[in-house]
Amino acid sequence: MQGWLSKFIHRKRRRFCASLVRTYREISSASVDELWQKVVDLTDVSWHPLLKSTNVPYGLVPKPGLIFQAVTRFSPIPIRIFVERVNPREMLSIRVMAIPGIEERVTYQVESTVCGTCLSYSVTLRGWLSPLIWSLSRPYADRVARSLVEAVEKAPLPAVSGTKKSINDSCFDF
Repeated sequence: MQGWLSKFIHRKRRRFCASLVRTYREISSASVDELWQKVVDLTDVSWHPLLKSTNVPYGLVPKPGLIFQAVTRFSPIPIRIFVERVNPREMLSIRVMAIPGIEERVTYQVESTVCGTCLSYSVTLRGWLSPLIWSLSRPYADRVARSLVEAVEKAPLPAVSGTKKSINDSCFDF
């Protein structure tokens, strides 16, 4: 037993593995539903700082176990993305498997607070290439949560009915 345990510990010491974790939070005046719809729209790649496009059909709702491909801004080589966990209107966890030596987990949490709706964007990078990838993606990752909140707040409100009334119309206009 001691021989096996010492070999396991020895192997762990030889291998270099870095782990970087960063969380960003933004408060929004938008509702939880509006922010959630923006986060789960996998065709709009504003939820990840380095992606350019995905092969997800428009309107697909993310479910745990969904695997799709995306293209990064730096190379045309497709990478695989795996949806790990989905708690509707609460949390979305995605794992990005780009190349050997790096693993990225992105987690979004949407919650209602007294001050408004809070959007948390958490990035975890693991692997020996994580310091290099972090140095490339950090300027973009700093802006992801803010740009998602701004996109939802600037979006036009959907019309309640098909007819529009002007201010000069009275209630007796048929």
